[in-house]
Amino acid sequence: MMTTKGWTTSAVGVSLVLAVVWRASADAPAGRYTIDAMNGVVTDTKTGLVWQQVVFPGTYIWADAKSYFAALGLAGGGWRLPARKELETLVDESRSTPAIDPTAFPSTPSDWFWSSSAAPVSYYGGWGVCFGSLWGGDTNRHRYESSIRVRCVR
Repeated sequence: MMTTKGWTTSAVGVSLVLAVVWRASADAPAGRYTIDAMNGVVTDTKTGLVWQQVVFPGTYIWADAKSYFAALGLAGGGWRLPARKELETLVDESRSTPAIDPTAFPSTPSDWFWSSSAAPVSYYGGWGVCFGSLWGGDTNRHRYESSIRVRCVR
């Protein structure tokens, strides 16, 4: 136990704080996205990022996810695997299963998605963002050999 400014903290309380730090914190307010269904893309008016609207039904290991984007000719190409912070901007914490705007991103599975961000120690793997937990936006490390969904950005 530790007492600071009248607050008593235990190891359990510290663990809870650390768990909250790793959660995504971006909400997706109404009107935030411009949808171009003809080309299959969504523009985030806040970040300027352009996203693949519909998720490919398969899953990929981390290395294959990167090559998937290089070969994608959707709406002129130039796609890449998003950084963890970029992927977290899609999280809509007012929703769950999936925790993402269903109009902008229809049929998004309540599942983990790869980011291009590697974990601090390389053998831990890469970061993924989950759109399916009850709280939406959980992030976690996944081994590079894990088969996870992807969504392109440019």
